Amino acid sequence: MREAELWQRLDTHLGAAYSRVWAEQIVLADLDERTVREALAAGVPCKAIWRAVWAQLELPVSER
Repeated sequence: MREAELWQRLDTHLGAAYSRVWAEQIVLADLDERTVREALAAGVPCKAIWRAVWAQLELPVSER
């Protein structure tokens, strides 16, 4: 997964404006207590970030 796809998925589920705020403010345990932005900056693969987001938002299996 590329970063553009990650942002597209976040936008789909949270809305374009809120997804950016959410990515900067919500700390995810599955990302070692980092936000999405921090995880991206640390080089965490986008697929791993999406899995953490997917779990946090309790999205259906079809969205994984």
